[in-house]
Amino acid sequence: MTLPELNNEIFGITKSDQAMITFKQIEALYWISELGNFAAAAEKLHTTQSAISKRVNELEAAFGMSVFDRSRRSARLTEKGKELLIMAKDLIEMRDQMLERMANPAVLHKRFRIGVTELTALTWLPKLVKLIERNYPRLILEPQVELSSALFDKMSDDSLDFIIVPDVHEDVRFRVQPLGSVENVWMCTPDYTDIQGPIELQDIAQFNVLMQGSRSGTGLIYDQWFFQNKVNISQTLISNNLVAQIGLTLSGFGISYLPLEAMTSLIEQGQLRTLDINPKLPQISYAAIYRSDRDSQLYKDVANYAKQACDFSRFLLSGH
Repeated sequence: MTLPELNNEIFGITKSDQAMITFKQIEALYWISELGNFAAAAEKLHTTQSAISKRVNELEAAFGMSVFDRSRRSARLTEKGKELLIMAKDLIEMRDQMLERMANPAVLHKRFRIGVTELTALTWLPKLVKLIERNYPRLILEPQVELSSALFDKMSDDSLDFIIVPDVHEDVRFRVQPLGSVENVWMCTPDYTDIQGPIELQDIAQFNVLMQGSRSGTGLIYDQWFFQNKVNISQTLISNNLVAQIGLTLSGFGISYLPLEAMTSLIEQGQLRTLDINPKLPQISYAAIYRSDRDSQLYKDVANYAKQACDFSRFLLSGH
């Protein structure tokens, strides 16, 4: 009897128990749980629903227990299934980390969940995507565009791998790559006000002010700045959508802070004009952020690509 056979006999492991658990089975469990049903998991893993069912049945047979509650119509895990899912996530993560560290970028095949705010999506995200695809051709990019607070929350609970947001968070759990900054300037339509000279910041209370909400990184920074400067704005209209904020400003509803470089074409066309309000708004610094425990070459490379691509001057909707 060989040493491996002796060990198996001591620990009660039979030949039928060996080589039963595969990553395909683990992935099936994970994606059914993530997506809520067998059909969606099959589509995600580019296979058939019957193949997914077979993998789950094999997994249950190997452990001698039910992973999913068959009495319900939805794919709901049993208590033991939930316990197994936690370990399955760890296994998939360890496998992905091994691949990221050891594999050639040209052959690395995994999904990469990246979150950006609206301004990045409307300016330089396409350039970043091209850089990633050129260097990691088999990487499956899954982008999300949301408010910076939502993106940060999703990365904190491991729903995103990498985010690009205003640099307002300080957390030792994450690595931060500074990218660039955005100069925001007060703007309105040419006929909204006839004031041409300098305006004191405290005097903007005479206008209807279009602002971003505090769940926006920019909105949070400026809310704090207004408070520090003892500015009390009584007439405000809050928008959490940059395009809507631009649209409201162009419609003459009030004054708003907007990214100067991205709005250049609208200013040149005479649709918007800048206001000389003092003191000037602080610039908003952007950063690429990812978890410290994902410090592989892939994450470092994507952060470097973001640094190369970062350019808030080209607004995609302007047509220039």
